[in-house]
Amino acid sequence: MTLRRLMTACVIAAGIAGSASMVASPARAQSAMEAEIIGFHQLCEKGDRKACIRFGILIGRNEQRNADWRRAHADWFWFER
Repeated sequence: MTLRRLMTACVIAAGIAGSASMVASPARAQSAMEAEIIGFHQLCEKGDRKACIRFGILIGRNEQRNADWRRAHADWFWFER
């Protein structure tokens, strides 16, 4: 009887630990700035000219970020090929 209770407790604990680890590990974290840039790019793709300008300003502010984005999103910079 005690063994059955112990095994049940172990199974429940393993289930809780497994579900907690799935929730705690996101696929890919984004910074607030990256999320903002992606939002402006999506609006730009839909034809919002102000969003296109803001997207360009945010990308152009930091040369390292600019290089990183050009590598990560090469399809966005198709006109430079």
